[in-house]
Amino acid sequence: MFVPRTISRGDRLPPAIRLARTGNAASIAPVGKNRDSADAAIAVAEVGRGDLDSVLGFHIRLAHGAVYRHFTETFSELGLTQKQVSVLWLVADWPGLSQTDLSQHLQMDRATTTEIINRLAARDLLRREPIPGDRRKLALHLQPAGAEMLEQARQAVRAHEAWLKRRFSEAEVETLISLLERIHG
Repeated sequence: MFVPRTISRGDRLPPAIRLARTGNAASIAPVGKNRDSADAAIAVAEVGRGDLDSVLGFHIRLAHGAVYRHFTETFSELGLTQKQVSVLWLVADWPGLSQTDLSQHLQMDRATTTEIINRLAARDLLRREPIPGDRRKLALHLQPAGAEMLEQARQAVRAHEAWLKRRFSEAEVETLISLLERIHG
C-alpha cells in the first residue's frame, strides 16, 4: 500500500511527481508557494511508483527501511544499534569468539567490527583478551553490564520480532527467511 508523503510548502518536485489530479501530463502545475501542500501530497499519491513497483531491490529497500525504523524506535532507550546488539548476542553465545570470527559471522569488514567493539568496550559492555598461543587475535567476552544490557536487548528484540512477524503466518516467516538467505548467503 502506498502512503503519500507530505510535501512542505516551497518543496520542489520533478514534473512527473507534480501531475495534477486528472493524471494528464499537460496539466502539470508547479509545487511551491502557490500550491497547498495537501494538494501536492495528493499529486504524489496519484502518480504512484510506476515500473519501480516491479523492482525487487526497491521493495527490499522499503522493507529494510520500515524494519530499521521500528528497530531504532524499539532500541532508542538502550542506545544500541542493530550491529551492536548482534555483537553482544554472538559474544554471549560464544564466549571467547575472536574479532575476526565475529566479523565473518556478521559479514562486516574488520574496521566496522573494530569500531563497534571499541564503542561497546568503552561502555564496559564487553572486554578483549589475548588468545593464548596467538597474540594477533583477541577473544571477546561480555562484561556483567554487557550481559544485563543484552537481556534488555533480547526483550526488545522479542517485541520487535512480534511486531514484524504479525504480518506473516509461521509458514510465511520460514519461507521469507529462506528466500532472504538466498540473497545474503
